[in-house]
Amino acid sequence: PNNVIRCQSDIMLTNLSWTVAYILPLNDPTNFNALSNQLFYTHAVQRHMVQIHSSMIDYQGKGILFLGPSGIGKTTMAELWRKYRNALIINGDMNFVQETDECFLGWGTPWHGSSPYCENTNVPVHALIVLKQASENSIRELKNFEKVQSVSNNIIYPTWLENGMELCLETLDHLLTALPVYELSCRPDEDAVRLTEEKIFGNL
Repeated sequence: PNNVIRCQSDIMLTNLSWTVAYILPLNDPTNFNALSNQLFYTHAVQRHMVQIHSSMIDYQGKGILFLGPSGIGKTTMAELWRKYRNALIINGDMNFVQETDECFLGWGTPWHGSSPYCENTNVPVHALIVLKQASENSIRELKNFEKVQSVSNNIIYPTWLENGMELCLETLDHLLTALPVYELSCRPDEDAVRLTEEKIFGNL
């Protein structure tokens, strides 16, 4: 093997091109998710895909990603859109976004953390929403460094690849140039959904 990948006490061996991989008998079965994700991302980032810690919904054929640290309410916000706007929850924790000639496609993944939502489908991404908890609902579009910083904090970087960071940052730069990013400070209620819908879609 050319690469030895460790996840706690478990080991994956791969060849130089990452086209063949062997996962040794696992001490902790849950480590399979991390090892298989790493193997997939190795190939995905070379196909202009970035992995984003987020929940993602399909709302009338338009994708919305909700970003933020664990516990901020990403899955809760996706569930509110499902409840009040009949949106499809594609994934509640981990999504890939791919740059194509036509758009940025959001892909569901088999990796979904503690969230139960895991759909094998895709949707063109329309906007990214960075969540903050607040006593009152408000939304604003982020620009420049604030926009970059807010999204960058939620990107999973393939640091194990020699050119992984370079590939990831190139796709991320294109993503942030093409798509709007909003900061939503909110309570978990229907008004937060309405406010966001009006801000990013207008009268859809």
